[in-house]
Amino acid sequence: INSVDSMYSSIMIPDMDLNIDDNDTAGITVAPTLVGTTVNEGGAVYARLKEVVEEALSVQISDDALRPALGANKREAIAGFLKTFRGAADPAEVERLFLEFRGRLEQTYRDTPPTALPGVAEAIQRMRAAGMQVALTTGFDRGVTQMILDAIDWTVGPTPEHTVDFAITSDDVSLGRPAPELIQVAMQRAGVTDTDQVLAAGDTELDLAAGINAGTKYVIAVSTGAQSAEHLATFPHTHVCDVRDLPELLGLAAPALAE
Repeated sequence: INSVDSMYSSIMIPDMDLNIDDNDTAGITVAPTLVGTTVNEGGAVYARLKEVVEEALSVQISDDALRPALGANKREAIAGFLKTFRGAADPAEVERLFLEFRGRLEQTYRDTPPTALPGVAEAIQRMRAAGMQVALTTGFDRGVTQMILDAIDWTVGPTPEHTVDFAITSDDVSLGRPAPELIQVAMQRAGVTDTDQVLAAGDTELDLAAGINAGTKYVIAVSTGAQSAEHLATFPHTHVCDVRDLPELLGLAAPALAE
């Protein structure tokens, strides 16, 4: 995996107002990422990934060297480290290290279950009630994704009783971020073809790059995950806004107070 700096060098996108009126909100598809954007898992994914690679390759991975893995497909991230430190990535070795990483991560999640970030479920409920579709996107495979969703008691489906409409995982695409496929599959599932009606949100450089590469009109940097809002603000985006505050950014009316 290469650094994404060169990908951004010729792209400049200023902050802009959404200017969405009441008639437009029903057409919006919101595509936030999972860990760090909607879910807090204490940084376990990158701690376990770093741990497995360091032990297998007898290396030390600095924060800067770990950076290209943030938000990436985990098999692709492991392959990137093998290429960096060994010059080549044997597919069998990639798979062996991935399974070791996945096993350790699952044990960590059993010991310390992930939690939904404060206010996120309520924000998603408000957006869906306004007619928007919400599709989670993640570099995890379907099994780990389901483990996280089960831990936070979220469900996937089209009815108001479900938490989100779709969950797009690494099993659904051939390339992870910064490729736009996760977002494109979310659009396909939602029946949306106009990228002006899509909002992508994430907590890493690769998340933002995927939104840019997908051509979504709105690319939102959030401050709740792997990389700070100050850092993400140096990369192309349209807004800095956490998921819990998206309804306000989208101009949705505040929920009525209970009497």
